[in-house]
Amino acid sequence: MNENVLAKLKILAESAKYDVSCSSSGTVRSNKSRTLGNTVGGWGICHSFAEDGRCISLLKVMLTNYCIYDCAYCINRRSNDVPRATFAVSELVELTIEFYRRNYIEGLFLSSGVVRNPDYTMERLVRIAKDLRLTHRFNGYIHLKSIPGASRELVYEAGLYADRLSVNIEIPKEENLKVLAPEKDHQSIFTPMRYINQRMLESKEERQKFHHAPRFAPAGQSTQVIVGATSESDKDILRLSDVLYRRPTMRRVYYSGYVSVNTYDKRLPILKQPPLVRENRLYQADWLIRFYHFDVNEIVNDTYPNLDMEIDPKLSWALRHPECFPIDINKSDYEWLLRVPGIGVKSARLIVASRRFSRLGYYELKKIGVVMKKAQYFITCKELPVMTIHELTPIKVRELLIPKSKRYIDDRQLMLNFDQS
Repeated sequence: MNENVLAKLKILAESAKYDVSCSSSGTVRSNKSRTLGNTVGGWGICHSFAEDGRCISLLKVMLTNYCIYDCAYCINRRSNDVPRATFAVSELVELTIEFYRRNYIEGLFLSSGVVRNPDYTMERLVRIAKDLRLTHRFNGYIHLKSIPGASRELVYEAGLYADRLSVNIEIPKEENLKVLAPEKDHQSIFTPMRYINQRMLESKEERQKFHHAPRFAPAGQSTQVIVGATSESDKDILRLSDVLYRRPTMRRVYYSGYVSVNTYDKRLPILKQPPLVRENRLYQADWLIRFYHFDVNEIVNDTYPNLDMEIDPKLSWALRHPECFPIDINKSDYEWLLRVPGIGVKSARLIVASRRFSRLGYYELKKIGVVMKKAQYFITCKELPVMTIHELTPIKVRELLIPKSKRYIDDRQLMLNFDQS
């Protein structure tokens, strides 16, 4: 492989790592002597997951890390003195095909800095996807980052060749976006998102009438929000996500803990490490909204604008609403089973199916997959030898579920929170 292309790959794969719109496996195990396999992969190779749970490898890279914008939170901002590189369209196409033939990857995740103007950059991204599909007959997964401000014609053409399109919101509130990225605005972000949504719905209708009608971004769209760079509360972030999920084509909102890459910029907070716990709690809350039938205002509201960093959002909700518990595992409907800490979607379905044949007890629930360490305080069943949340009180249940070494909330504030609930 051309050494010049490899040098560019090293720079542009490093520049792309802060975009989390492509899920990572989250583990680091490099290949060693007399071992087989590698979770890290080569430069630009990341791990994502298909709908059926398969882990797939993608070439995650930028077309260029040159950019006309000077966003405070971005490593590739115009004013930064970092190594720069740009792939030619043919170089990136050949690199993708070469990696695929060597079985390194199963698809491509392609983003880019903005050079000259949004249309110029978007046109080059489209050329890459088009060349892969039509010239090389590449049938693998392609995820393209749509450039805010690009024309509708280019966004439409991108959707004909890419499986998924994404437009990153980055900062939830426009007033904060204007502080950190004065050259950007939410209109240039939400306009292509609405257009992608409209075109996907129209494409679905056309394919119902004409089987050979072209497909437009069949894997939907996604976006990314930076967490911790600005003053938005978890309530602000999750309410924005809830609005986006009401569009049928929005598949994922990704939350990226802010990484202090530009420590010299006084507009940014000084963080020793990314807020990874907060990022994780947001994903858990996101899951509750999407799959557990929770309303966003049940998770965060004016009284509780931020998620609890010590416990997961479902447990937090349950402790604030002891009047809803305990529930009878053998009688409660599916929606209420989902609200019990320690019971997931799969185990709730198994409970509903299993209790038709016999009454369920402690050991049957454990075999089904219920996390009894949490659930035992919120349920009743055939036999349950422990006290429930009413006998123990929410504060005592919380103390039992959180090791002392991990507690950092003042007990008086904790008591006040429960009194308010």
